[in-house]
Amino acid sequence: MKKTLLLALTMIMSITLLAACGGKNNNEGSSPSTSASVSPSPEASGTASESPSESPAAAELSGKLKILTHRTDLIDDGTMDKYAEAFKAKYPNAELEFEGMTNYANDIKVRLTTGEAGDVNMIDSSLPNSEAGNYYEPLPDSMFENVYFADFKAYEGKRYGLSTGVNTQGIVYNKKAFAQAGVDKVPTTLDEFYAACEKLKAAGIIPLYMNYGAQWPIGNWAEGSVKYVAGDMKWFDQFVTSDTPWQVDNAWGTLITIARTLVQKGYVEKDLATNNWEMSKGEIASGKAAMYFLGNWVIPQIIGAGAASEDIGFFPLPYDNSGKYNAPLGSDYMMGVSKNSKNKELAFAWVEFFVKESGYVDAQGFMPVDKSQEPKVPQLAEFNSFNPTFLEEIATDPKFNEIANKAEIDLYVGKTTQDLIVAKDLQKAYDELNAKWKKARSALGY
Repeated sequence: MKKTLLLALTMIMSITLLAACGGKNNNEGSSPSTSASVSPSPEASGTASESPSESPAAAELSGKLKILTHRTDLIDDGTMDKYAEAFKAKYPNAELEFEGMTNYANDIKVRLTTGEAGDVNMIDSSLPNSEAGNYYEPLPDSMFENVYFADFKAYEGKRYGLSTGVNTQGIVYNKKAFAQAGVDKVPTTLDEFYAACEKLKAAGIIPLYMNYGAQWPIGNWAEGSVKYVAGDMKWFDQFVTSDTPWQVDNAWGTLITIARTLVQKGYVEKDLATNNWEMSKGEIASGKAAMYFLGNWVIPQIIGAGAASEDIGFFPLPYDNSGKYNAPLGSDYMMGVSKNSKNKELAFAWVEFFVKESGYVDAQGFMPVDKSQEPKVPQLAEFNSFNPTFLEEIATDPKFNEIANKAEIDLYVGKTTQDLIVAKDLQKAYDELNAKWKKARSALGY
C-alpha cells in the first residue's frame, strides 16, 4: 500500500508542482493536525442532511455566522474579508463575523465547554470522536465525496469535520542561508543534519527556529510526528493497553532527544521563553535563521514574509542515519459547525465554500483536500525527490485521547513537550508521565 501511495504521489507531484503559492499562516498550521491522533468510527453512510448546494433555496440562505479561527494573520491582513466578500456574492443575505484566537489549541477547549464556540470553528484535535456530537452538528455526506480524511471526525455513521488542507512534514529551509554557511548538500542523515547546524551556527545564523516559546509548533518533536517515525500510523493504539508509552528508546524518545540536542548545542533561538512566531517567519525569510521543522503549510508564510520562492526548500527530517525516511500525509485542522448554531444550513454552506471554493487551500500551501486535484507548491517536488515513504493518517483508538485527557497530559498543544525538551533528566520526566498515564488508564478501566 505504501509503495502504491508513493507512486501515485510521485506521479502527481512531479507533473504538477510548478507554481508557487503566497499567503501566510498562524498557529497550529500542522502540529496537531498533520499527525493528530484521531478516533476510529464505522463507515459514515447514514442518512445525510441535504447539502446547501443541492437545495433549491440555497441562494436564499440568510443569517449571521460567527467563525472562530486560529488564522489571526488572515483576519489582520484582510484575507478573511475577501473570502467573506466572495461568499456573500453567492449568498447575499449572509453576514460573517470572524474571531481569531492566538492560543487556539487551548482556548477552543474552553469555548466548547462554555458554549461560546461560535457557529463554525476549527475542531479541537484532542476531542474524542465519541464526544464530537456533544458540540458539533453532523455535516452533509455530500461534502465528503472524494476527499481525504473523510472519517477522521466521524462517529456512529455521522461526520463532524471537513479537512481544511493536507500536509506533509519536514525541514523547510532557506537555501541562501545554507550557501552562506557552506552547507552545500541537503542533509540526508542525522549526523549530516547536526553538521549542517554546526556550520550555520559558526556563520552566525540560527540553525533552526524551534519556536519553543510559541509552544504549539514544538508538538512536532513529539506526538505530532512519533507515529510516522515509528513506521506505524496506528502506533498509539498499543498505548491503550500499556502503562509505559513514554520511553527513551522508542520514537517518542528519538524525536525528543533530537530536540534536546538542538537546544543543548545552541542550534535554536536563544530566547526560548518568548512567543516569537510572527517574527520568526521574517528571520527565516531573510536568512537570519535557516530552518523550521514544520509542514508544507508554512512555505507561503515565509514567502509572504519576504523570501523569494526559489530560495525556500523542503526536505524530510533525517531522524536517524539510515538515509531512508517516512513522512506523513495528515490533515490540517478539521472545520465543524457548532451544535448550538442557529444558522446551521448557512454554516454548512460556509464550510464547503471555504474548503472547496475560496482558494484558501492553494494559497496556504496545502495539498488539495479533493483527491482528484493537484498540489501547487513547487517545494513539494524537492521534498518528493528524496523518495520518502508516505504514510497516510488513519483512524486510531479513541481511548488514547480519553486516557490523555483523563491524565491531564496536554497532547497537541506543546506544554508537555516544552517540559520534556528542557528536563534535566528525560527518563525521570518520562517516568512521571507514565505514572499519570497508568493512573488514568486504571481509573477509566482500560
